[in-house]
Amino acid sequence: MFFISSLGGGGAIGGPTNTVVIAKQAIPLRHQITSDDLETAKISVNGNATLATTYASKADVVNLISELNISKGAVITSDMLAKDITLVPAGSAPAYLPLAKGYVAMTIPTGEQQGVAGHISVGDYITVIASASLTIFNATGQQTGPVKVVSKTVFTDLRIIGLGPAAAGVQPASGGGATSGGGATSGITSSLTIEVTQCDAEFLTWFLGNTTIRYTLESYKDYKTAPTDNQDTTCATVAAAGGVTQKQVDNKYHFTSL
Repeated sequence: MFFISSLGGGGAIGGPTNTVVIAKQAIPLRHQITSDDLETAKISVNGNATLATTYASKADVVNLISELNISKGAVITSDMLAKDITLVPAGSAPAYLPLAKGYVAMTIPTGEQQGVAGHISVGDYITVIASASLTIFNATGQQTGPVKVVSKTVFTDLRIIGLGPAAAGVQPASGGGATSGGGATSGITSSLTIEVTQCDAEFLTWFLGNTTIRYTLESYKDYKTAPTDNQDTTCATVAAAGGVTQKQVDNKYHFTSL
């Protein structure tokens, strides 16, 4: 049994204390842990308890994957974590995605250069940049003079709620158990699952089909809170989506009026 000491030092029952890593906030299943998820605390060891499976430094926990839902304030131990998401049993995944009312999940393709070299994780927020030739906005599909290409940020603060498969074969955080096959190297994620309204999903589908798409990863210091119920009165439900054309795209994002 572990006792977390009160602020200011000393153990809860007067014994020697040790520094351990604890959850600064609730950590969901299959989350790639960041430094902001963690903090350290002093604990006293009681009875036959051991610190063998705990961590003394946040750096030892960052980038590991949670194998279960970890409560705020819980002491982080190695049997809670894995080094590879493929080692977390699929059957333990949530029965449904964590979508707010009025939102849908959409999977978009990614790769090393498109997706920030694999640094995008569940819980991150990204922006989307679309690069398009202005000919696609002309009724004739033709353009006089040099071809003009415009790049614009078309979406911001898209929340990542899932990652596609990546080739990997590394051990759990505890160091035991079988690997997921292959060598001990991890690959780049092949897709990102995001949370958007159905109307935005239509626009994003148009951009994916007609433009070149790149993503940027936002600083964690700029992250917003996770979406609550959809506040977009123009697209409050899935039924509000009515289709997208290049004219509607240009009216909303102003590619030809730059």
